[in-house]
Amino acid sequence: MRSTVLVGCVVLSMAAVAAGCGGGSSGYGSSPTPAPTPTPTAGTVNIIGENGNRSFNPNPGAMAGDGTIMWQNTDRTAHHIVANDGSFDSGVIAPGAASSKMAIPAAGTNYHCLIHPTMIGAVKGTGGSAPPCQGPYC
Repeated sequence: MRSTVLVGCVVLSMAAVAAGCGGGSSGYGSSPTPAPTPTPTAGTVNIIGENGNRSFNPNPGAMAGDGTIMWQNTDRTAHHIVANDGSFDSGVIAPGAASSKMAIPAAGTNYHCLIHPTMIGAVKGTGGSAPPCQGPYC
């Protein structure tokens, strides 16, 4: 009797473990699905990396009602955003992190990534248009 109870407990334990593993093709060995890039809201610009191409979304960005902007790094590498005119500097933004909110000139501004100088963007001014890009990063 004792061995029958012991065998029964072992069988039930194995069944519970198998059920907890979930099974199916989405388990062990499958590639993770990349998280979707969040939809930017006014005052936020996403830094995107797709297939080795890096960009900003939206571009031009729109400042928040308080005249600020924040960069959300959805790429897998660090970025460092600075205004072409020197009016702000985000510091290094790690993958998955965001910059603090930074004040944007009322006329808007152009910016670039110090780490990836070919990444350029603009933030619209309060009038709703982006300033023309001027300088070595345009």
